[in-house]
Amino acid sequence: MTRDEQTPAPDRPPAGAGPAEGSTGVGGRHVAPSFGRAVGLTVLGAVVPGVAFLAAGRRRLGLVTLTVFLLVVAGAVWLATAGRRTAVRASVDPTQLTWLVAAIVAAATLWVIVVLAGYRMLLPRRARGWQHAVGTLVVLLLVGAVVAPSVAGVRLANTQRGLIDSVFADDRQSATIVPPPDAADPFGDKERVNVLLLGGDGGAGREGVRTDTVIVASIETATGRTTLFSLPRNLENLPFPASSPLAALYPRGFVGASESEGLLNAVYRNGPATYPDALGPSSDPGADWLKLGVGEALGLPIDYFVLVNLDGFSQLVDALGGITVNVNYYVPVGGEPTRGILPDSYIAPGPDQTMSGPRALDFARGRFGLSDYQRMDRQRCVLDAIVAAADPVTLLSQYQRLAATTAQIVSTDIPQAVLSDFVDLAFLVKDAGIRSVVFDDTVIDPAYPDYPRIRSLVQQALGADTAAPTGPGGTTAPTTAPTTTAPTPAAVPTTPAPAPTGAVGDDVSNVCAYDPVAAQAAIAAGQPPTRGG
Repeated sequence: MTRDEQTPAPDRPPAGAGPAEGSTGVGGRHVAPSFGRAVGLTVLGAVVPGVAFLAAGRRRLGLVTLTVFLLVVAGAVWLATAGRRTAVRASVDPTQLTWLVAAIVAAATLWVIVVLAGYRMLLPRRARGWQHAVGTLVVLLLVGAVVAPSVAGVRLANTQRGLIDSVFADDRQSATIVPPPDAADPFGDKERVNVLLLGGDGGAGREGVRTDTVIVASIETATGRTTLFSLPRNLENLPFPASSPLAALYPRGFVGASESEGLLNAVYRNGPATYPDALGPSSDPGADWLKLGVGEALGLPIDYFVLVNLDGFSQLVDALGGITVNVNYYVPVGGEPTRGILPDSYIAPGPDQTMSGPRALDFARGRFGLSDYQRMDRQRCVLDAIVAAADPVTLLSQYQRLAATTAQIVSTDIPQAVLSDFVDLAFLVKDAGIRSVVFDDTVIDPAYPDYPRIRSLVQQALGADTAAPTGPGGTTAPTTAPTTTAPTPAAVPTTPAPAPTGAVGDDVSNVCAYDPVAAQAAIAAGQPPTRGG
């Protein structure tokens, strides 16, 4: 044994060693360095940056680092609570997302430096080889714990930026947005913003896209009060504004080569196909045709559209891990009523049914023996269920998959310049609630629609806070889904219809609630026949 090994080293740092030889204890006295203590403080310093510097005697550096860390934490807490609107606004701004990526990289780099520097300051000078190995491993694990979430954050921000640039592309052309919105005040003095929501039933085995779901969301900009107006897909003779070139092409409303090709759900595909240059340059001429026609039918200027193609709908539901809906009557899967082909099966009534993507698509599409209005109700319920399933944990864990799916199935002419204002509207809508008006065949005859009456009902609905609109003679105008099924061929069985959905002023969720009376009545009546017998 050497003399150095027999004689303990003096418990004080050599001249010029500084705080690296020991850490500061009570009263500023240096405590003998300990490897275990150094590792423990390094871990604590990685969780709370600045603690390791303070323990190593670097008070000023430690206080500055700790203060910055606490300010960042306070900012994050504010963004998650009172500042949620600011956070969401930033999430739809590609420029701010770029800055966010830079901030994450800078913060992660500084955090790693803090971990490494803190460990070097606390590590005893005469640490043994195995201690160096263990300390290095601990530091690497800490660095990984800092880098991994930072990389995930960068990927998330880049994915969001790609989604915004893809769906809300600035290079999109619109024949119905003139002039371009003012970035400083895109809504201007508008009392309402009207958005056309379209569900395109395209996909394998289907020719083109037919918009079987046509809903206008009319949003009051001051309060967020929103009224949804649902039009049936079989509405005929869709009118166009007199000032539009489409009015000259269809002076008596839209018509096609046959009755089925002249319905509302065929305008998106057939209009531009027949007159491709009628409106001038457009990235989505079918949507522009519908904006003009539906706006004229309702007496509302349509500002923007959003089209969701059901071809990729099931992917979105699966990315969310499925959705939960209530089923109040037998919903057919497949079947063709006009040809007498029975459904393959039925979705049985029952509460809180969890559905995969394909099952949810069957639920949204099923129409055999039922009416278009019942399908419209179910589609709104599916959208409501998707919103409910999009919890923060699911969104974060599946966001890249969700973003990729959304970019494939959603198209819109909403420009990036107005996204922040739509965020503000969305927060208002959440607090104000949503009402629904369905123009079913108890209100209008889709084959011979009374468009002046439709426009009158729209204005009455928008002018009423809670009261239902009144029709001729002061009677309450019916705006509910029919309580009986639409006429079908004698050979085609029908399923029991759901209860009425309620008049104007009812919350959309009412129609999606479980109705045990209706469900039990449907079960008692028995499942209708299927193709398999």
